[in-house]
Amino acid sequence: MVDFAAFDQQARQAIRADVHMISGSHDKQTSADVSNVGAFQLPDPAGKPGGACTSALLKVLYKDKQAVAPMSWVETLQKMRTVLRGMGYDQIPQLTSSRMIDVKKTMYIVPPNSNGRRRAVLVGINYIGQQGQLSGCHNDVHNIKDYLINVQGFREQDMLIMMDDGRSHAPTRDNILKALKRVTEYSQPGDVVFFHYSGHGGQVRDVSGDEEDGYDETLIPVDFKRSGQIIDDVLSDVLVKPLKEGVTLTALMDCCHSGTVLDLPYRFDADGSDAMIRDEKMNFAAFLGEAQNVVGCLLCLYCILGMITDM
Repeated sequence: MVDFAAFDQQARQAIRADVHMISGSHDKQTSADVSNVGAFQLPDPAGKPGGACTSALLKVLYKDKQAVAPMSWVETLQKMRTVLRGMGYDQIPQLTSSRMIDVKKTMYIVPPNSNGRRRAVLVGINYIGQQGQLSGCHNDVHNIKDYLINVQGFREQDMLIMMDDGRSHAPTRDNILKALKRVTEYSQPGDVVFFHYSGHGGQVRDVSGDEEDGYDETLIPVDFKRSGQIIDDVLSDVLVKPLKEGVTLTALMDCCHSGTVLDLPYRFDADGSDAMIRDEKMNFAAFLGEAQNVVGCLLCLYCILGMITDM
C-alpha cells in the first residue's frame, strides 16, 4: 500500500518545478529494440505525415488564430482523442505531471496571473533524405509557434526553433541538449517554459533498472546515426531536475513511445478515466540520492576547509 502523503512529498523534493507533459501515445504503442544505434532504422511512417498529436491539440485549443473557450484537462485530452480517431489514429493522449492535478480544472500553459518570462524550445524533424522521412513536423513547429505567440503571449525572440530545413538551427543531439540546458539555467521562479518535439521516438534497453518494461524511451535527433538518441534519463537530468521551484514547464511530445519520456510521477490517460493516478513504481531514489550526495560532498568540503584553517 502506497503512502500517498509520503509519495507526494517525495515528488516535490525530487522535482521542484511545476511540469506537465502532453503526449500522443503510450510507451507500449509500438516496440523496437534500438540499442544498436548503427543498425537502427527509422520507423516506416506508412504514408502518414507525422505530427498527429500536435494537430489534434491545436484543433482543440485554436480556431481561426483565436483561442477557444477554456476547458479542463480531461476535456482537452478527450477531445484530442476524438480528433485523432477522425484522422485515422488509435493513439490515446496522455498527461503526465510533477504534481497531482485535478484534471477537471482548467487546462493551462501559462498559469493564471503569471507575469514572468516565457521561453520556448521548438523542435521539428522530418529526417530529410533518410529512410522513415516524415513530412509534417516542420509545419507543427510553425503552427505551435503561431499559437504560443497569438494566444499564450510568447515572444518570437524568446523562442529557439530547430528544424532540419537548412535554415533553422539543426536539431542535432548536441544542439537539442544544449538548448534545454540553457532554458533551465535562464528560467527563474514565475517564468514559463514550453518544449515541443515533433519527430520520431524510440526505445532502447534500460541499463539503469528504473523502467518496469525494461526499456528507456528516446527522442531521435536528426544525427542519431552518428551521435545516438536522447534517452529519457538524460532528458530528466537536463530538463526536469534542474528547473527551479516556481517555474512552469509544459512539454508537448509528438512521437512514438512518448508516454513517460520525462519520467514524471503522475499520469492521466484519455481512456475514459476522470482522475490522475500516481505511478507507484516511480523511482525517487534516482532524484533524491543525487541531492543527498551533493550535501555529503559539501559537508566533506566544509570539514576539509575547517582542518586547513586549524593548521
